[in-house]
Amino acid sequence: MSSSPPRPPTAAQRRRTHPAPPLSAPAYMSSALALLAFAALAYSRAAFGRFPHPPATRRCRPDAEGSWSAGVFLGDSPFTLKPIEDWGISSGGGAAWPVANPVVTCADVEEAGFPSSFVANPFIFIQGDAIYMFFETKNPVTSQGDIAAAVSKDAGATWQQLGVVLDEEWHLSYPYVFSYKNEIYMIPESSKNGNLQLYQSVDFPLKWKLEKVLLQKPLVDSVIINFQGSYWLLGSDLSSYSAKLNGELSVWYSSSPLGPWNPHKKNPIRTMGNRSSARNGGRPFFYDGNLYRIAKDRAGGSGHSIKVFKVEVLTTNEYKEFEVPFVFNKPLKGRNAWNGARSHHLDLQQLPSGQLWIGVMDGDRVPLGDSIRRLTVGCMFYGVTSVLVFLLGRLICAIKCILPLRWYLPHTEKRNDFSKVNKQFFLYHNLGSLISNINRLGYLIGGRINYRTCKGRVYIAGVILILLVLTCFGTHYIYGGNGAEEPYPMKGQYSQFTLLTMTYDARLWILKMFVEHYSKCASVREILVVWNKGQPPAEGELKSAVPVRIRVEAQNTLNNRFNIDRKIKTRAVMELDDDIMMTCDDLERGFKVWREHPDRIVGYYPRLAEGRRLEYRNERYARQKAGYNLILTGAAFMDHGLAFKRYWSKEAEVGRQIVDSFFNCEDVLLNFLFANASSASTVEYVKPAWAIDMSKFSGVAISRNTQAHYRVRSKCLAKFTDIYGNLTAKRLFNSRGDGWDV
Repeated sequence: MSSSPPRPPTAAQRRRTHPAPPLSAPAYMSSALALLAFAALAYSRAAFGRFPHPPATRRCRPDAEGSWSAGVFLGDSPFTLKPIEDWGISSGGGAAWPVANPVVTCADVEEAGFPSSFVANPFIFIQGDAIYMFFETKNPVTSQGDIAAAVSKDAGATWQQLGVVLDEEWHLSYPYVFSYKNEIYMIPESSKNGNLQLYQSVDFPLKWKLEKVLLQKPLVDSVIINFQGSYWLLGSDLSSYSAKLNGELSVWYSSSPLGPWNPHKKNPIRTMGNRSSARNGGRPFFYDGNLYRIAKDRAGGSGHSIKVFKVEVLTTNEYKEFEVPFVFNKPLKGRNAWNGARSHHLDLQQLPSGQLWIGVMDGDRVPLGDSIRRLTVGCMFYGVTSVLVFLLGRLICAIKCILPLRWYLPHTEKRNDFSKVNKQFFLYHNLGSLISNINRLGYLIGGRINYRTCKGRVYIAGVILILLVLTCFGTHYIYGGNGAEEPYPMKGQYSQFTLLTMTYDARLWILKMFVEHYSKCASVREILVVWNKGQPPAEGELKSAVPVRIRVEAQNTLNNRFNIDRKIKTRAVMELDDDIMMTCDDLERGFKVWREHPDRIVGYYPRLAEGRRLEYRNERYARQKAGYNLILTGAAFMDHGLAFKRYWSKEAEVGRQIVDSFFNCEDVLLNFLFANASSASTVEYVKPAWAIDMSKFSGVAISRNTQAHYRVRSKCLAKFTDIYGNLTAKRLFNSRGDGWDV
């Protein structure tokens, strides 16, 4: 019986007979490197800042020690201090209505021509109507601290930088300045030089000369006070390991601040159990006849805070103090607040008027070691990614993973030291065992994935996805910065604005997200909720980092958005619909542009109205025509005193009636009122990095039918044109020069 002809081999049999040619290691590694580099670059462009930052904010970058800056606080007493922004002090020159902390940053020092990474440890010296601030500024070129100065002649609202006034070959900080017999002295920390030096002013405040060495000890955080007829020097000698661990504070006394100094009989006076608050954190002060010492509190895991102690006994034989309540309202904005993470220095003095106390405090927005932590975590992600790349290469036979024996065979040498040879033998033996295990693992997993099969490709796709995710995480931690969305200064000054939104009961869940998100933006002073209809939320129902005020309206009308409100504490108001979510950085950029053009409407949604009979057009059409002449006030900055007054003027009465009849067009009316008051441009556009319209998820939007909404607005345009004339000329995109209106 004849045998049947052989069947042709199947595709699987052919693959087994002729396996896929292996990838070469160089090709595999270069492909993997290119893919991951592209992923890191794409993530960086998508996640990090899309818009250029002004030069003033690019000048300095925080280093491993932090991003310290200095702020001003005022109060009726040392125990009732509030930040300067709470006092409503304005500065027209810096477009700061009101002035807000921080008042001195490393960018200010850079602007004066001195490289700086941060400013810290501020002390003030009052001379007439001038307040001088001396502080440490870290030079990123030399990596050491220098002493710089600034002066204010308006009670700390604005500061003129005087530059570096004391620079030595060693690190300087903690510039305690005081006067004695009509002379002005400074004792900066100079522990790196091994002693405590006294400097005398030659040309105050710019020139200083070394007067003498007070103590041959490397003291830190030293201050001198006059108490009960004697002078007392308080400082910490951290030269020994035990002193650093225990945080010792020591005292010396003398009949003169120039010395000689005698040690206290109980030195160190604070140590061991109370070490967390031993070091000085500023100038001791007198209040109601009592002496108080300011101390650094290092008990917190994230860095430092301030504590105050009342000195009960200070004699040559005894020292007693106890802690007293000293509460600052801790910022709730986290890294977006200039002092959101820590503060470790406060200097207090009473102003010459005798009515107010002024304090200068340093602060940092990130905890101790933040940059090192981010770098470490990022490198860990990159390390895991590298290991997975090698494992995948071995699994698909792209990498052989065989380490040669010669890497761990002992070298032949003259054996003149038995112990040395014995140690080398064990070292080579252990190394050989490790490499053998690595080779064995390589043999076990080699070729387990066939990249020519569907199953193998699924495995490879999964691993690649994991690699991409790990690469993005590593890139985020290393190159993503500290996560803060910082405000933008104008002429070295910061300010704040009020966020106003109008809503009603059906949108309460959106309002809760709105308040929690935007209250953490750095420049938001207060959130004002205009409640148009229904039962308003109960007190405490809205989670917020800033005060929230709910203004319940008697009538449900869109005109309520622009009601005159004398309780608003800032000049700038950001009108923002509660269903729009954007980044805090977008708000900060818009606020910066408004401070440059406070007489205009600055917003994020441009529109164009044109034609013989004006027709309302969307942003896409405006971009096709390369310009806009309307800004929607559902997301716009304005001067509320100017805008609300115009909106409720007598000439706008007919326009408000039209708004009520259509239940629409209140923002169009305001644009006409601004255009009617000026022949120049009255609108400015700022492009947001991204914006989400939450009304799409709620179903309670006013303008769900876009076409009908646009037709109503075109009717409004016709009516407003007849009453108020035409709008201003078209404003071109990308014409401002900051790169934010593209």
